[in-house]
Amino acid sequence: MSALFEPYRLRDLTIPNRVWMSPMCQYSAAQEGPATGAPNDWHFAHYAARATGGTGLIVVEATAVAPEGRISPYDLGIWNDTQTEAFRRITRFLKSQGTVPAIQLAHSGRKASTDRPWKGGAPVGTDAYGWQPIGPSAVAFDENHRVPTELTVDGIREIVGRFADAARRALDAGFEVVEVHGAHGYLINEFLSPHSNHRTDAYGGSYENRTRFALEVVDAVRAVWPEDKPLFFRISATDWLADGGWTADDTVRFAAELKAHGVDLLDVSTGGNASGVRIPVGPGYQVPFAARVKAETALPVAAVGLVTDAEQAAKILANEEADAVLLGRELLRNPSFARLAAREQGAEIHVPDQYHRSV
Repeated sequence: MSALFEPYRLRDLTIPNRVWMSPMCQYSAAQEGPATGAPNDWHFAHYAARATGGTGLIVVEATAVAPEGRISPYDLGIWNDTQTEAFRRITRFLKSQGTVPAIQLAHSGRKASTDRPWKGGAPVGTDAYGWQPIGPSAVAFDENHRVPTELTVDGIREIVGRFADAARRALDAGFEVVEVHGAHGYLINEFLSPHSNHRTDAYGGSYENRTRFALEVVDAVRAVWPEDKPLFFRISATDWLADGGWTADDTVRFAAELKAHGVDLLDVSTGGNASGVRIPVGPGYQVPFAARVKAETALPVAAVGLVTDAEQAAKILANEEADAVLLGRELLRNPSFARLAAREQGAEIHVPDQYHRSV
C-alpha cells in the first residue's frame, strides 16, 4: 500500500492517512456583533466536505488568539466562549468521519487589519472595523501597510498568555491537535527574522533573542495542551532574501530546539515576511526545505507547496522527504482528493455510507 494511506501516530493520536489539509483562511466570519470571529455555516460546509472526502487531518485556518491578532475583520478567533462553542459543531462532524480536527493558533502582528483578498487586501481603518497593528518593531511590512506599534515586554507577555488561553479553548472545542503559526510574516515569524525584528532588548538582535518569543509561546501552549496530544509548529523556512533574513540554516537549528520544547511536527512552508521577493514557485517547490529538516533533525515534518496529485504526494513520502503532505489549493478544487487518490493507488479509505456508490 502507498505510504500516503498508512496511518501515522504522534503521541497517543493515530491519524488515518497522510493526506492532510493546510490551514487556509476563508475570511468569512462576522466582523461585528456577538458572533464576531465565530465559525458559521460556510466554515462547517467547507471543512465537512473535505472530511467526507477522506482527508486524514484538517488544520482549521489561522484562528486569532486575540481580536487584534486577526489578519482581517472577517477572520476566525478563539478568544471567547461563543467562538469555542461554534467550533464544537465542526470538530464533532470531522471526528464522525474519522478525520482528525486540528486548529492553527495565530497572531498576525504587523500584517493585521486588512481587507479580504478578493477585495484587494489593503489595510482598513476603524470605519471598516479595522485597528492599529502591533509588531516586534515599528517597521511596516511594505509601503501600503501601516507602521505597527512596537510591542512592550508586557505586551509580549500578554500575547504569550493569549496563546495559552486559546489552546485551552481549542481543547474544550474538541480539537485533537494545535498548531502554532510561526510562518508567513505574521507575529511570531516577525520576531524570528532580523528583516522585521529590529529590537535591541531580550527579544531582538541575536538568534537566541529573536527565537525567545516563539519558544515562550510553544512552552505556554505545551504547558496547557494535554501530554497525549500533538503540538505542531508552522514555519517559513526562509524569507527568500539574499541577505538579512531568516534562513534554511536557521530553520534546521530551530527545529531541533522546537522538538526539545515539546513540538511533535514541523509544518514547513516558506516566505511571506518580506515584500517584493522573487520566489521560484513550481510543483513541490517547498518540499526540499522539509526534506532537509527531516534529514538533519529528529523532528517529523509535513511538506507543502503545490502538491497537486497522488503520485507526487506518494513519492514525497517514499523518498523520505516528509512524514505527511499538506494540500491547500488542490483541496479547494477537489474536496474528495483523498478518496480519489486512494482508489488510484489501490488503498482502502473511509467512505461515508451515503457515498457508497462512488466507490
